[in-house]
Amino acid sequence: MELELLTGLVAFSFVSSITPGPNNLMLMTSGANFGFRRTIPHMLGITMGFMFMVFLVGLGLAQLFDRYPVSHSVLKVLSVVYMTWLAWKIANSASPTKAESHGKPMTFLQAAAFQWVNPKAWAMALTAVTVYSPDDRLFSVGMVAIIFGLINGPCVSLWTVLGLQIRRFLTDPRRLRNFNWTMALLLMLSLFPVLIP
Repeated sequence: MELELLTGLVAFSFVSSITPGPNNLMLMTSGANFGFRRTIPHMLGITMGFMFMVFLVGLGLAQLFDRYPVSHSVLKVLSVVYMTWLAWKIANSASPTKAESHGKPMTFLQAAAFQWVNPKAWAMALTAVTVYSPDDRLFSVGMVAIIFGLINGPCVSLWTVLGLQIRRFLTDPRRLRNFNWTMALLLMLSLFPVLIP
């Protein structure tokens, strides 16, 4: 991979991984409700799941949308339904102390599977493969996936730490309820690009 292409990929990976989106909003909420340690499987699931997604998209999975246009519509519906359910769960989360003992953060497999209904993840994967691995060779597709993984990991960790820092202000039930409802609303707003034809 040429140095210019590699530099562009690193920049794209960082900007797309650090900016708000469904994954990062859910990690911030998980950090606030469950703490850093219990959110680690969620973080790893996002990073590894996305790397796997990029790899499969680079190997030709995206061509399914061209062959079967209805699959794109099915993905949109699944994304909206699942993210609405997640927003409802976030909005009705328990207090951090109750969540610590009774609640369950997202598991590794749930977070990895979530990438397949995450509109931002699809946009990132398709752009990364199209722009930074135009030849679709196994090596270049693998490089795109690995670079994304190396950059995505620290970025998602920062969002969890941000949630952990916010946690100290959420001891009041009213503030916690407002925070959870705000995160749920932001998660729903992240669907806006999906709903525009």
